[in-house]
Amino acid sequence: MLDLLLHLFWTGLGTVRDVLPIVLVIFGFQYLIIRRPIANLRRIVIGFVYVVIGLTFFLVGLEQALFPLGELMAAQLTDPAFIHGAGAVVEGVRWQDYYWVYIFAAAIGFSATIAEPALIAVAIKANQVSGGAIGVWGLRISVAIGVAVGISLGVFRIVTGTPLHWYIMVGYIVVIIQTARSQRTIIPLAYDSGGVTTSTVTVPLVTALGLGLATAIPGRSPLLDGFGLIAFASLFPMISVMGYAQLAAWWQRRAKVHGSEE
Repeated sequence: MLDLLLHLFWTGLGTVRDVLPIVLVIFGFQYLIIRRPIANLRRIVIGFVYVVIGLTFFLVGLEQALFPLGELMAAQLTDPAFIHGAGAVVEGVRWQDYYWVYIFAAAIGFSATIAEPALIAVAIKANQVSGGAIGVWGLRISVAIGVAVGISLGVFRIVTGTPLHWYIMVGYIVVIIQTARSQRTIIPLAYDSGGVTTSTVTVPLVTALGLGLATAIPGRSPLLDGFGLIAFASLFPMISVMGYAQLAAWWQRRAKVHGSEE
Protein backbone atom coordinates (compact mmCIF):
# COMPACT_ATOMS: atom_id res chain seq x y z
CA MET A 1 0.00 0.00 0.00
CA LEU A 2 2.80 2.39 0.92
CA ASP A 3 4.57 1.68 -2.37
CA LEU A 4 1.38 2.47 -4.30
CA LEU A 5 0.91 5.77 -2.44
CA LEU A 6 4.52 6.75 -3.13
CA HIS A 7 4.07 5.81 -6.78
CA LEU A 8 0.93 7.97 -6.96
CA PHE A 9 2.78 10.86 -5.30
CA TRP A 10 5.75 10.82 -7.68
CA THR A 11 3.51 10.30 -10.70
CA GLY A 12 1.40 13.24 -9.54
CA LEU A 13 4.47 15.46 -9.31
CA GLY A 14 5.47 14.42 -12.81
CA THR A 15 1.96 15.20 -14.05
CA VAL A 16 2.08 18.67 -12.48
CA ARG A 17 5.41 19.27 -14.22
CA ASP A 18 3.92 18.19 -17.55
CA VAL A 19 0.73 20.27 -17.19
CA LEU A 20 2.52 23.38 -15.87
CA PRO A 21 3.68 24.65 -19.31
CA ILE A 22 0.08 24.56 -20.55
CA VAL A 23 -1.05 26.57 -17.53
CA LEU A 24 1.76 29.11 -18.00
CA VAL A 25 0.97 29.60 -21.69
CA ILE A 26 -2.78 30.05 -21.10
CA PHE A 27 -2.47 32.39 -18.13
CA GLY A 28 0.48 34.21 -19.68
CA PHE A 29 -1.43 35.04 -22.85
CA GLN A 30 -4.55 35.93 -20.89
CA TYR A 31 -2.86 38.40 -18.53
CA LEU A 32 0.13 39.63 -20.58
CA ILE A 33 -1.23 39.70 -24.14
CA ILE A 34 -5.02 39.90 -23.91
CA ARG A 35 -4.79 41.72 -20.54
CA ARG A 36 -8.18 40.66 -19.26
CA PRO A 37 -9.13 38.62 -16.21
CA ILE A 38 -10.19 35.02 -16.75
CA ALA A 39 -13.89 34.44 -16.32
CA ASN A 40 -14.84 31.73 -13.81
CA LEU A 41 -11.26 31.51 -12.55
CA ARG A 42 -12.16 29.35 -9.57
CA ARG A 43 -13.91 26.77 -11.75
CA ILE A 44 -10.97 26.67 -14.17
CA VAL A 45 -8.45 26.15 -11.36
CA ILE A 46 -10.57 23.32 -9.93
CA GLY A 47 -10.77 21.84 -13.42
CA PHE A 48 -6.97 21.83 -13.72
CA VAL A 49 -6.77 20.07 -10.36
CA TYR A 50 -9.18 17.43 -11.65
CA VAL A 51 -7.03 17.05 -14.77
CA VAL A 52 -3.90 16.46 -12.70
CA ILE A 53 -5.63 13.95 -10.43
CA GLY A 54 -7.22 12.15 -13.36
CA LEU A 55 -3.98 11.94 -15.34
CA THR A 56 -2.13 10.68 -12.29
CA PHE A 57 -4.53 7.82 -11.70
CA PHE A 58 -4.66 7.08 -15.41
CA LEU A 59 -0.88 6.84 -15.76
CA VAL A 60 -0.61 4.60 -12.72
CA GLY A 61 -3.42 2.46 -14.11
CA LEU A 62 -1.55 2.11 -17.39
CA GLU A 63 1.56 0.85 -15.65
CA GLN A 64 -0.31 -1.42 -13.26
CA ALA A 65 -2.94 -2.89 -15.60
CA LEU A 66 -3.14 -1.99 -19.29
CA PHE A 67 0.50 -2.48 -20.29
CA PRO A 68 0.90 -5.80 -18.42
CA LEU A 69 -2.50 -6.99 -19.65
CA GLY A 70 -1.73 -6.24 -23.29
CA GLU A 71 1.61 -8.01 -23.10
CA LEU A 72 0.05 -10.96 -21.25
CA MET A 73 -2.70 -11.39 -23.85
CA ALA A 74 -0.17 -11.22 -26.66
CA ALA A 75 2.01 -13.86 -24.98
CA GLN A 76 -0.93 -16.18 -24.33
CA LEU A 77 -2.38 -15.89 -27.85
CA THR A 78 1.01 -16.61 -29.44
CA ASP A 79 1.91 -19.47 -27.11
CA PRO A 80 2.64 -22.56 -29.27
CA ALA A 81 0.72 -24.69 -26.78
CA PHE A 82 -2.39 -22.54 -27.40
CA ILE A 83 -1.97 -22.41 -31.19
CA HIS A 84 -0.90 -25.96 -32.00
CA GLY A 85 -1.71 -27.85 -28.83
CA ALA A 86 0.54 -29.16 -26.10
CA GLY A 87 3.54 -31.09 -27.36
CA ALA A 88 3.21 -29.99 -31.00
CA VAL A 89 6.39 -29.06 -32.82
CA VAL A 90 6.12 -26.53 -35.65
CA GLU A 91 9.04 -25.00 -37.48
CA GLY A 92 8.84 -21.35 -38.51
CA VAL A 93 5.98 -18.87 -38.23
CA ARG A 94 2.82 -19.44 -40.27
CA TRP A 95 0.51 -16.42 -40.43
CA GLN A 96 -2.56 -18.64 -40.75
CA ASP A 97 -2.03 -20.00 -37.24
CA TYR A 98 -2.52 -16.62 -35.58
CA TYR A 99 -6.16 -15.96 -36.51
CA TRP A 100 -7.13 -15.51 -32.84
CA VAL A 101 -4.50 -12.77 -32.61
CA TYR A 102 -6.08 -10.95 -35.57
CA ILE A 103 -9.54 -11.28 -34.04
CA PHE A 104 -8.34 -10.04 -30.66
CA ALA A 105 -6.50 -7.10 -32.28
CA ALA A 106 -9.62 -6.06 -34.19
CA ALA A 107 -11.80 -6.39 -31.08
CA ILE A 108 -9.45 -4.43 -28.84
CA GLY A 109 -9.00 -1.74 -31.50
CA PHE A 110 -12.75 -1.34 -31.95
CA SER A 111 -13.62 -1.30 -28.25
CA ALA A 112 -10.77 1.02 -27.28
CA THR A 113 -11.75 3.50 -29.99
CA ILE A 114 -15.40 3.50 -28.94
CA ALA A 115 -14.23 4.41 -25.42
CA GLU A 116 -11.79 7.08 -26.63
CA PRO A 117 -12.70 10.41 -24.94
CA ALA A 118 -11.08 12.50 -27.70
CA LEU A 119 -13.21 10.81 -30.37
CA ILE A 120 -16.36 11.29 -28.30
CA ALA A 121 -15.61 15.02 -28.04
CA VAL A 122 -14.96 15.35 -31.78
CA ALA A 123 -18.11 13.40 -32.65
CA ILE A 124 -20.27 15.60 -30.40
CA LYS A 125 -18.82 18.80 -31.87
CA ALA A 126 -19.20 17.50 -35.43
CA ASN A 127 -22.82 16.65 -34.71
CA GLN A 128 -23.47 20.15 -33.31
CA VAL A 129 -21.72 22.03 -36.11
CA SER A 130 -23.38 19.97 -38.85
CA GLY A 131 -26.83 20.48 -37.38
CA GLY A 132 -27.25 16.76 -36.78
CA ALA A 133 -26.23 15.71 -40.30
CA ILE A 134 -23.23 13.85 -38.88
CA GLY A 135 -24.39 11.33 -36.31
CA VAL A 136 -22.36 10.90 -33.14
CA TRP A 137 -22.58 7.12 -33.18
CA GLY A 138 -22.21 6.92 -36.94
CA LEU A 139 -18.87 8.73 -36.77
CA ARG A 140 -17.65 6.80 -33.72
CA ILE A 141 -18.50 3.42 -35.22
CA SER A 142 -16.97 4.23 -38.61
CA VAL A 143 -13.74 5.37 -36.92
CA ALA A 144 -13.74 2.29 -34.68
CA ILE A 145 -14.13 0.00 -37.69
CA GLY A 146 -11.17 1.71 -39.35
CA VAL A 147 -9.02 1.24 -36.24
CA ALA A 148 -10.10 -2.40 -35.93
CA VAL A 149 -9.11 -3.14 -39.52
CA GLY A 150 -5.87 -1.17 -39.18
CA ILE A 151 -4.75 -2.83 -35.96
CA SER A 152 -5.58 -6.28 -37.30
CA LEU A 153 -3.59 -5.59 -40.46
CA GLY A 154 -0.73 -4.20 -38.36
CA VAL A 155 -0.68 -7.37 -36.30
CA PHE A 156 -0.57 -9.37 -39.53
CA ARG A 157 2.49 -7.31 -40.50
CA ILE A 158 4.18 -8.16 -37.20
CA VAL A 159 3.43 -11.86 -37.61
CA THR A 160 4.70 -11.99 -41.19
CA GLY A 161 7.60 -9.59 -40.64
CA THR A 162 6.84 -7.66 -43.84
CA PRO A 163 8.10 -4.06 -44.19
CA LEU A 164 5.94 -1.40 -42.55
CA HIS A 165 6.33 1.18 -45.33
CA TRP A 166 4.59 -1.04 -47.90
CA TYR A 167 1.33 -0.84 -45.97
CA ILE A 168 1.63 2.85 -45.16
CA MET A 169 2.40 3.83 -48.76
CA VAL A 170 -0.54 1.86 -50.16
CA GLY A 171 -2.82 3.20 -47.42
CA TYR A 172 -2.01 6.82 -48.17
CA ILE A 173 -2.48 6.23 -51.90
CA VAL A 174 -6.01 5.07 -51.04
CA VAL A 175 -6.48 8.19 -48.85
CA ILE A 176 -5.37 10.46 -51.71
CA ILE A 177 -7.78 8.79 -54.14
CA GLN A 178 -10.63 9.04 -51.63
CA THR A 179 -9.80 12.68 -50.92
CA ALA A 180 -10.12 13.51 -54.61
CA ARG A 181 -13.55 11.86 -54.77
CA SER A 182 -15.05 12.77 -51.37
CA GLN A 183 -17.21 15.72 -50.39
CA ARG A 184 -15.13 18.65 -49.19
CA THR A 185 -17.11 18.88 -45.94
CA ILE A 186 -16.07 15.41 -44.76
CA ILE A 187 -12.34 15.53 -45.65
CA PRO A 188 -11.10 17.65 -42.68
CA LEU A 189 -13.22 15.63 -40.25
CA ALA A 190 -11.86 12.37 -41.68
CA TYR A 191 -8.28 13.59 -41.30
CA ASP A 192 -8.90 14.71 -37.71
CA SER A 193 -10.57 11.38 -36.95
CA GLY A 194 -7.30 9.69 -37.77
CA GLY A 195 -5.55 11.83 -35.18
CA VAL A 196 -7.99 11.56 -32.28
CA THR A 197 -7.80 7.76 -32.29
CA THR A 198 -4.18 7.91 -31.14
CA SER A 199 -5.02 9.20 -27.70
CA THR A 200 -5.31 8.18 -24.07
CA VAL A 201 -7.09 4.82 -24.31
CA THR A 202 -6.03 3.41 -27.67
CA VAL A 203 -2.30 4.16 -27.62
CA PRO A 204 -1.38 2.29 -24.39
CA LEU A 205 -3.34 -0.83 -25.33
CA VAL A 206 -2.11 -0.94 -28.91
CA THR A 207 1.50 -0.25 -27.93
CA ALA A 208 1.43 -2.99 -25.30
CA LEU A 209 -0.10 -5.41 -27.82
CA GLY A 210 2.53 -4.65 -30.46
CA LEU A 211 5.46 -4.97 -28.09
CA GLY A 212 4.03 -8.14 -26.59
CA LEU A 213 3.58 -9.76 -30.01
CA ALA A 214 7.04 -8.76 -31.22
CA THR A 215 8.52 -10.22 -28.05
CA ALA A 216 6.56 -13.47 -28.18
CA ILE A 217 6.74 -14.32 -31.89
CA PRO A 218 10.02 -16.01 -32.87
CA GLY A 219 12.29 -13.95 -35.09
CA ARG A 220 10.66 -10.59 -34.37
CA SER A 221 12.35 -7.58 -32.80
CA PRO A 222 10.43 -5.44 -30.28
CA LEU A 223 12.24 -2.35 -31.57
CA LEU A 224 11.80 -3.01 -35.29
CA ASP A 225 8.45 -4.83 -35.28
CA GLY A 226 6.84 -3.84 -31.98
CA PHE A 227 6.13 -0.27 -33.02
CA GLY A 228 4.11 0.90 -36.01
CA LEU A 229 0.61 -0.14 -34.94
CA ILE A 230 -0.22 3.45 -34.03
CA ALA A 231 0.39 4.43 -37.67
CA PHE A 232 -2.25 1.89 -38.72
CA ALA A 233 -4.63 3.20 -36.05
CA SER A 234 -4.20 6.71 -37.45
CA LEU A 235 -4.33 5.87 -41.16
CA PHE A 236 -7.29 3.54 -41.51
CA PRO A 237 -9.91 5.73 -39.75
CA MET A 238 -9.38 8.32 -42.49
CA ILE A 239 -10.21 5.65 -45.04
CA SER A 240 -13.23 4.36 -43.13
CA VAL A 241 -14.73 7.81 -42.43
CA MET A 242 -14.43 8.95 -46.04
CA GLY A 243 -15.72 5.55 -47.15
CA TYR A 244 -18.68 5.92 -44.78
CA ALA A 245 -19.45 9.37 -46.22
CA GLN A 246 -19.13 8.12 -49.79
CA LEU A 247 -21.38 5.16 -49.04
CA ALA A 248 -23.97 7.45 -47.42
CA ALA A 249 -23.90 9.80 -50.44
CA TRP A 250 -24.30 6.86 -52.82
CA TRP A 251 -27.24 5.56 -50.77
CA GLN A 252 -28.94 8.97 -50.88
CA ARG A 253 -28.51 9.22 -54.65
CA ARG A 254 -29.89 5.72 -55.04
CA ALA A 255 -32.90 6.54 -52.86
CA LYS A 256 -33.61 9.67 -54.94
CA VAL A 257 -33.43 7.70 -58.19
CA HIS A 258 -35.85 5.07 -56.90
CA GLY A 259 -38.11 7.80 -55.53
CA SER A 260 -38.26 9.63 -58.85
CA GLU A 261 -39.00 6.36 -60.69
CA GLU A 262 -41.96 5.69 -58.45
